[in-house]
Amino acid sequence: MNIKRKIDTDLLNWKSEKERKPLLIRGARQIGKSYSVRNLGKVFEYYLELNFEKDERLINIFERSNDVKQLCNTLALMYNTPIIAGKTLLFLDEIQISPKAVKTLRYFYEDYPDLHVISAGSLLEFALEDLPMYGVGRIRSIFMYPLSFDEFLGAIGEDILLDAKKQLSATNSFPDEIHKKTNELLKLFLLIGGMPKVVAYYAKYKDLLGCAKILKDLLVAYQDDFRKYAKKFPTLQMLEVFQSIGKQMGGKFNYSKAIASGTHRQAKEAVQMLIMAGLAIPVKHTSANGLPLGAESTDRKIKLLLLDTGLFQQLNNLDLSEMLLSDNFNAVNKGFIAEQYAGLELLKSSSCYFPASLYYWQREKSGSSAEVDYIIQRKSMVLPIEVKSGTQGKMQSLRLFLKEKNLPLGVRTSLENFATYDNIEVYPLYAISLLNE
Repeated sequence: MNIKRKIDTDLLNWKSEKERKPLLIRGARQIGKSYSVRNLGKVFEYYLELNFEKDERLINIFERSNDVKQLCNTLALMYNTPIIAGKTLLFLDEIQISPKAVKTLRYFYEDYPDLHVISAGSLLEFALEDLPMYGVGRIRSIFMYPLSFDEFLGAIGEDILLDAKKQLSATNSFPDEIHKKTNELLKLFLLIGGMPKVVAYYAKYKDLLGCAKILKDLLVAYQDDFRKYAKKFPTLQMLEVFQSIGKQMGGKFNYSKAIASGTHRQAKEAVQMLIMAGLAIPVKHTSANGLPLGAESTDRKIKLLLLDTGLFQQLNNLDLSEMLLSDNFNAVNKGFIAEQYAGLELLKSSSCYFPASLYYWQREKSGSSAEVDYIIQRKSMVLPIEVKSGTQGKMQSLRLFLKEKNLPLGVRTSLENFATYDNIEVYPLYAISLLNE
C-alpha cells in the first residue's frame, strides 16, 4: 500500500533544488527510509537502487576510484540502467557497509552535482562516528522517524479527518463527537505505534493481535542488532539496559538501576549506543532561562524515550484491552505512555533537516519539587508543555515554572478538547504537533 509520509514533500523539494547536495537519510532501522526513496524514484525516468549489504561487489567498485562519473558508467553497465543527470535517481542503500562510499558522496557534489543521489543505511551513526569529516558542507542530512499520528490517520483512510485536524486551533476545535472519535483513534495509534510494517498490516487487516506479533518480531530484530554495534560489549547487558528504558519511562534515568551485572560506566555506554542506533531518544534537563535551550542543558540528568509507542507496549507486556477500554492512560504504566507519545510527536513534527532535541525542566528544593515534561522553542519564545494522561489534572508545576521564568504562556496537553485557563492553553494530545507549526 502507498503510505504518504511528511518526508515525501521534502524529498520532492530537494529534487527541484538548483544547488542540490547528495542526501543522507538518517534514522533507526525499519522506519521506512528505503520505501520513501523508492516512492520518489517513481517520478524519475530511471531509478537505480544499490544495496551494499546484498551486493558485496559494490564495496570493491567504490574502493577503486574517486572519479564518480567513471563510477556511474561502471554501475550503469553492471545493472543495465542509464545513469543520466536530471533523469536518474541513484539510491545507495546500506551505505554504512562501505565507509569509502560514504566519503565518495562529497565527490558527487563536487564533480557531478546535477545527478540526484540519495544514501541511507541502518546503524549509520556508528559508521559516521568513525568518519567525522566525511562531507562537511557537501552532503545534506535529513532525519527520519516512524509514522506520526497524522501519517497514521492518512494510512488508515481517515483523510477527511486529517484535513480537518490540520485546521484546528483554540477557536476552531472539533465538536465533542469528533473529538471523542479522534481520541479513540489516538488510543489505537498508541497500541500500534508508527512502524510502517505494523501500520500497513493494520490498514489492510484491522488485526491487533497480528500487529502485536509483528512488533515482537521487530523487537527481536532490534535486539539481534546489539551484536552488530556492540562487538566489545556484552549483549545481555545491552538487552538489560534496553529493557530498563521501558521500565524507567517518565522519570530521570537511573544508570545504577539499569544494569545489575555491570558498572555505571557500562550502563552509560550502552545507553549511548542505543541512542546512536535510534532506539532510545534522550530528553535532557534544561534550566530554561532563555534561548537556546541547549545552552543550559546537561547530559547528567536525562529521561529516555523509546523509538515507538507500539514497541514500548510490547517491551513492557502491557494489557492492550486495558488501553482501549480506559478513558485515561493512568492505569497503563502510570500514564507515561502519554508522555512518550507527546515527545515523539514533537520530534516528528520538527524540521527533518536538523537533529531535533527534547528538553524537560525540574526544580528540586527541600520539601518541594516541580517538573515540566517538555520545554520547546516556539518561534522566539520558551514554551513549557505539561502532559496529562486523562482529561483533568492540576497544573501546579506549570504555573510555578511560568511564574519563576516570567513567561506569558504555557501549554497543557491531555485527552480534553481545546480550552484556555488564564495563561495556559490546553491542546488535545492528538493536536500537539500543531505546536511546531
